[in-house]
Order: sequence, then structure tokens, then C-alpha cells
Amino acid sequence: MAQTTELTSLARHAGLAKAHMGEPAFRGDWPQVLQRLEMSSDILVYRFQVAANDQVVAQLGRVERVKVALASETGSIAVLYPDLEEPYRSIFTKIIEGIEAQVGSPVASYAVGGARSAQDIMAQLKRQDIKVVIALGRQGMKAASTLDHEVGVVAGGVVSPPTGDGRSFPVVSLAPDPKMLFERLKHFMPDVRRVTVVYDPKQNAWLMRLARDAARTHGLELQAIEAGDLKNAVRVYQEVLASADPKRDALWLPQDSTTVEDSSVLPLILESAWNRNLAVFSSNVTHVKRGALFSLYPNNVALGRQLASSAMSLPSGNAALVVPMKDALLAVNTRTASHLGLQLSSRQQAFDLVFPAR
Repeated sequence: MAQTTELTSLARHAGLAKAHMGEPAFRGDWPQVLQRLEMSSDILVYRFQVAANDQVVAQLGRVERVKVALASETGSIAVLYPDLEEPYRSIFTKIIEGIEAQVGSPVASYAVGGARSAQDIMAQLKRQDIKVVIALGRQGMKAASTLDHEVGVVAGGVVSPPTGDGRSFPVVSLAPDPKMLFERLKHFMPDVRRVTVVYDPKQNAWLMRLARDAARTHGLELQAIEAGDLKNAVRVYQEVLASADPKRDALWLPQDSTTVEDSSVLPLILESAWNRNLAVFSSNVTHVKRGALFSLYPNNVALGRQLASSAMSLPSGNAALVVPMKDALLAVNTRTASHLGLQLSSRQQAFDLVFPAR
């Protein structure tokens, strides 16, 4: 993967107000100022040589924030995120934006998986006395698993934590909270009484525990059926689709790599549900484009805020815990809604994403 040049060195600035830098520096004083900064054991200085005219610098100022990496006070937060190209880079940028908004100040931020070694990142975290790390994506979690246990870790940007013998830590999942899904379902279809979901317990047992409570709250019966492989999942889908009552039933497709296979099984599910006028909603926004009635998908800034809240309240030695995404955006397939006889015209303004695209 191509290495993307980074123009930022990020860190907390919480200790900035306490630092006394003497009299304001003018243009000619900068070499001396930088020299004094570099002599400090508490401050890291990254020098950048940029050849650009004022117009380019102004443009950079709009799209990139250049921050001096300052040592942060005890309890400060750093972020580890995968070194990926677009469109993924923009997603992580938005999550970090939400983290900083919740914290109220910039946070140290490091791309992992590229040229920068894990040892280098860990050394910088120690030098800055970072106490809590937010690890984004699988690569971020892998890097965080090597940290000393004195450093608290909260993970995000994944659906479920990886299984294995490595270090476990709290995860804010990309799976939307079942309470939000069921609330939307009842909003669209008040007469629905039962929701069926087929899931792999290795991936989503934690989510089904939450879903059962959420179903009771919304007056729904949850029929959660386990399937350990795709063959069993297909058999269950066939039975469910053949016996479902479209007036009172709905089918929920979770983010589950075992039971929801997009290339061959998903089209069969959606076609059969369409023919029977059965509502299908999903935790995967791409399914809405293909015919599911609706989905909830990440509000990346809000996800960052949730991660920051978890990180700031992280107790020492916290056991592993997975929590769902608490704030999400709504995608709706208006063609499917019309086919099901739903009147959505007055609700259009509340939709964040609409399919088919216009």
C-alpha cells in the first residue's frame, strides 16, 4: 500500500496553559524558540520544511491541522488508527474529530501499519506519559495489545472484538444498538410484533443479549436463532421466510460474516421477502441499496464522542466489554417502503441516506 505523507504531529495541549514560554516570539526568534523547546524533556518538536507559496499554505490550513506534539498531563488520550488510503482515512479522521470534540482538546494520533514501527509509536506514547489509548480498527487493536497493562485501552471501528488469547479491552462496536433499530422498525411498521434474526453466537451472542431486552422494551418478540455455519443459516432462512406473517413479522440481518453472505444468500433472502411483502431491515447499510427497508450506519463524529466518553471514564483494570453504537444515521430504501405500502413522504427530511439514489 502506498505510503501517505502526513503533515501533522498530534498531541494533547492540556499542559500548554501551564507552560511559560517567556515573551511572545517574532519571526526572527523562532530558531531560538525551537532550540529551547527541543531541550525540554517534556516536549517533542517535529520540524517540517515546506516549499509553498502563501496560497498553498492557506489551502493546507483549511484541510490539515498542524499541531506540535506536546507532552500531556496524566490521564491524557492518544489514538491509534490504521494507515489506510481513502475513503477509509477520512472515516478515521472524522472519528478523531469527534474524540477531540468530546475531550475538548487535540489528542495525540498515530497511524499504524505503515513505515512507522510499532516500537517507535510505543516509545512516543511512553514519552508523552499517555495513560489511555483509543485503538481504531483491527490494526489499531493489534498495536494496542502490545502496550503495557498500565495503559488503558478502548477499541472502536470494529463490529466485534477478535477472538484469541491476546489482551482484551472494552470495545465500542460498529453494530447499532438494537434499541435504535427496533425503535425505527416500530416507527415504520407499528403493527410488527415479532423480529427474527439468525446469528452466529461466536460473533453476536453479546448483541443478542441486548436485543432481547430491547425487544421487550418495544413490545416485540425476538426470535433469535443460532447458526454456526452458512449451511444451517440458509436452512433457517428458508423455514423463516416460508412461515413468516408479513403483517406481524420482520427479519433482521445483523453484521455477521457466518449467517449473512452477501454474494449469493442475501439476494435470495431479499427476493423471497419481496415476493412475500416481508420487511427486512439490516445493520449493514449496503443492504439497503440492495433492497432492505432500512439500516442504521455510523455517525463517525458521534462515534468518536462515544469512544472518548468511554476512554475518559475507563476504570483501572476494566474487564473486556462490548457495547453497541449509540448514535447513528438512517438509510431508507423508498422503493421497498412503497412496495410494503408504507407512506414515507412526510418523513423524507429525517432520512440521512435514501435509495434508490436520485
